[in-house]
Amino acid sequence: MISLHTSPLDQPGTGDAGGMNVYVLELSRRLAARGIEVDIFTRATSSRLPQLVEAGDGVTVRHVHAGPFEGLTKAELPGQLCTFAREVLRAEATRPVGWYDVVHSHYWLSGQVGALARDRWGVPLIHSMHTMAKVKNLSLAEDDTPEPAARVIGEEQVVEAADVLVANTDLEAKQLVELYDADPGRVEVIHPGVDLSLFTPYDATTARRELGLPLDAAVLMFAGRIQPLKAPDVLLRAVAVMLRRTPALRDRLLVPIVGGPSGTGLDRPESLAALACQLDIADVVSFVPPVSQADLARWYSAATLVAVPSHNESFGLVAIEAQACGTPVVAAAVGGLTTAVQDGVSGLLVEGHDPERWADALTRVVADDVLRRRLGAGAVRHAGEFSWDVTAARTLELYERAGSMMREGVA
Repeated sequence: MISLHTSPLDQPGTGDAGGMNVYVLELSRRLAARGIEVDIFTRATSSRLPQLVEAGDGVTVRHVHAGPFEGLTKAELPGQLCTFAREVLRAEATRPVGWYDVVHSHYWLSGQVGALARDRWGVPLIHSMHTMAKVKNLSLAEDDTPEPAARVIGEEQVVEAADVLVANTDLEAKQLVELYDADPGRVEVIHPGVDLSLFTPYDATTARRELGLPLDAAVLMFAGRIQPLKAPDVLLRAVAVMLRRTPALRDRLLVPIVGGPSGTGLDRPESLAALACQLDIADVVSFVPPVSQADLARWYSAATLVAVPSHNESFGLVAIEAQACGTPVVAAAVGGLTTAVQDGVSGLLVEGHDPERWADALTRVVADDVLRRRLGAGAVRHAGEFSWDVTAARTLELYERAGSMMREGVA
């Protein structure tokens, strides 16, 4: 595995750590449980990090020194690709010939290195985009910064080089073909999963007591990185509309924002708190630093609903995790969220990002106990269809098929 710009060991919810980190680590662990030895190469961001970290039986995270440990933004990382690639090749050179059977790269920066390693080692390159510049640029939040042309070019090169492209959803597969001219025969759809042993229904009253939340509160939760793409501002604006319509709701409404600044959100880390003050809802909004996966499950269970108003998501692990805990999700009808949330069954999908329309959807769930219970039950059933074990099994089949094709000279 190559995950250059963010380590699977990083805390999701801040910096560049998010669903992809969870994806790489969970997939690696499930592959290891099937007897596959997995090395994950990532860039070292501290001199205190050991060169090798065992992330589970059969899973080793390798911290590669490439550039200064701190101070490099994701936009500056292309300048370190050659150094990173050299160190990856050097690590392989200490092994017997033919040590690695497959390279699976994650995000376009990793794909650039993966293509070089594939050519050097004579093994198939499997690539997962996770996010795509052309898709993001088509659905930018107001005042957000477009992805640069260098990334677009880099992604096009990786799409052309990869032996197989793994798409999270049918929509992502379609975007790869239509926007990047990917060969449909080299695109495979494999849904991400959720840890159903961790994200599972838990008594809401108990969860609220443990978190110190009022038992009778209407808790509208956002979880994820705080940046324009994730659109937490849409939730705040919708809450302001709800309180304007029903002032008495203020006495029992809570809006926890669980996560930290990331991406272009780092340019204005206080902007969301400032918006809450501007909208006169600061008294109902709380900002919670990123939490562990176990604590996140507790927050999901305590919530009345989880809002996912993103402008784009390749899948939306937050939505699946919340539903696995039995909590309805109100999400934007964009990207992979249309797969992650079953509209009217496990949650509600909202077209667009108009605060009035979002207030309507949020109010429906808050005000209708019968609907909320029905969606909660549907959420558990729907999330149960997504398992990391299934993801790993299908991915392993893909690895084996790609390896066979390369050996036969078909790839």
